[in-house]
Amino acid sequence: MSDVQDDGWWYCLTHNRVEHGAGCPNRERMGPYPDEATAARALSIAADRNEEWDAQDEREADGGS
Repeated sequence: MSDVQDDGWWYCLTHNRVEHGAGCPNRERMGPYPDEATAARALSIAADRNEEWDAQDEREADGGS
């Protein structure tokens, strides 16, 4: 089984750049994303999601939902 998918857009964490198709192993990439622009925002998307999850965790710890 291969660790590289040859479709979609990816953000490579090793090289800090967008890749299309086969590239670095998937364990070193984020994605796949539907297009190049979205893949280029991968780190920002992850940071936003982390902030949302942290806020949700805080609300749940305080007894809210």
